[in-house]
Amino acid sequence: MNKTVVMIIFMVACVALGALSGAGNAPGEWYQSLNKPFFHPPGWIFAPVWTVLYVLIGAALSATWFDENNMRRLQIFAVQAVLNLLWSPAFFGLHSPVLGLVIIVPLLISIMLFIAVSWPLNRWAAWLFVPYAAWVAFATLLNLSIVLMN
Repeated sequence: MNKTVVMIIFMVACVALGALSGAGNAPGEWYQSLNKPFFHPPGWIFAPVWTVLYVLIGAALSATWFDENNMRRLQIFAVQAVLNLLWSPAFFGLHSPVLGLVIIVPLLISIMLFIAVSWPLNRWAAWLFVPYAAWVAFATLLNLSIVLMN
């Protein structure tokens, strides 16, 4: 199959899975009632940011998919993907910022590990994960702040 077609399939799949996870676990009134730090962004920003990030994540998967000796990086990718999909149900679905924190810390570690392991082999895949790492680092700080403030 053509590499461009595979990349588009991976991008669409990542966006779709992220949207399903988010749609099934909307913040709602419970989240609105929580104390939040001064740096909490407006709610409207999350959907567009995550959409862009999921496109980049799909592109990174595609870039890694076609590499030789990619099994370790694909395993790390799978770990971060599972953790990413678990965070919204834990935090919003179960109303548990603590469980969210328990998930987001290893998520951030797995993202950083993917970047580190990809760097010498496929810098493009590594760079595609940098915005994701930055956003999840910010989200980790936000999650921790919510735990501490509530």
